Amino acid sequence: MHFPVSGVDVLPFIPPLVAFLVSSLTASAGVSGAFLLLPFQMSVLHYTSPSVSPTNLIYNIIAIPGGLYRYIKEGRMAWPLTWAVVVGTLPGVFFGAWVRIKYLPDPGSFKLFVGFVLMYLGYRLLSEVMGWNKKVKEQNKFMQKKFSEQIAKLKEENNHRMAAGLPPEAVVKTKKVSLKKIEYDFWGETYSFGTMSILGLALVVGLIGGIYGIGGGAIISPFCVAVLGLPVYTVAGAALAGTFITSIAGVVYYHILATTHLASNAVVTPDWLLGALFGVGGLLGTYVGARIQKFLPDRFIKGILCLLVLFLAFNYIIQYFWK
Repeated sequence: MHFPVSGVDVLPFIPPLVAFLVSSLTASAGVSGAFLLLPFQMSVLHYTSPSVSPTNLIYNIIAIPGGLYRYIKEGRMAWPLTWAVVVGTLPGVFFGAWVRIKYLPDPGSFKLFVGFVLMYLGYRLLSEVMGWNKKVKEQNKFMQKKFSEQIAKLKEENNHRMAAGLPPEAVVKTKKVSLKKIEYDFWGETYSFGTMSILGLALVVGLIGGIYGIGGGAIISPFCVAVLGLPVYTVAGAALAGTFITSIAGVVYYHILATTHLASNAVVTPDWLLGALFGVGGLLGTYVGARIQKFLPDRFIKGILCLLVLFLAFNYIIQYFWK
């Protein structure tokens, strides 16, 4: 099948299949999977024009509601974190789209920068998984113990059948929201972080997301888990929600910029049909990923996120030096 906007030729079942496999793996960690689909489109489908970025954002718009539905239904949405991410990210997405078209039609140098940022976040996640930080190690042990005890209890109650490790009462309850600090409870523990720190991070993430069309969940999620010390069960929904809203804005921004002189020498308008095919597979995949999250230990989810972040980091860095 030929897609005239992007110039891609691919069997129509390939995009949704790839998107389903990627998103079902990443959604449990609060990542839509767009950061893995972008290299797939560029390297496998040879879709390299600037319009690949908004096409990837279309995938986010269609795919993410599946996962969001599960997180909202099960009470694992940290709404103050969500809106802080959205407020900080929106202006960054606009400037990112502008930078992508004007300065980075071939974004090799910026990929190198993103690679090193993700490398740092991957190291922080790895330090958590391996227990190199004593304070974080104790937090992980506490969460892992509660999860294991809950699994054992539910298996006994259900005659050793598989059961979700998170109890119904493991929901997010907001305690405090101010310009200085956001605080919430989850599963008997209180978590807090600086409001301005997350706003500043979200602005940078929006810039990166606008350039590459990755939404930002791949950066927001590991930062919140590894740097702010928030449980991944509460970060995932917020990261997906922020990515969803900013992706809508990103597509709008690209369409606006396509009408300006900036787009005179480049293909900027997204390929809606290709993006929609990826999105359909992603919609099912994010639902599955969010559904299975409560069956997975915290450390296992962090391990998946760590591997994905490090994979992307090495991929971007290697691409820069071995063009």
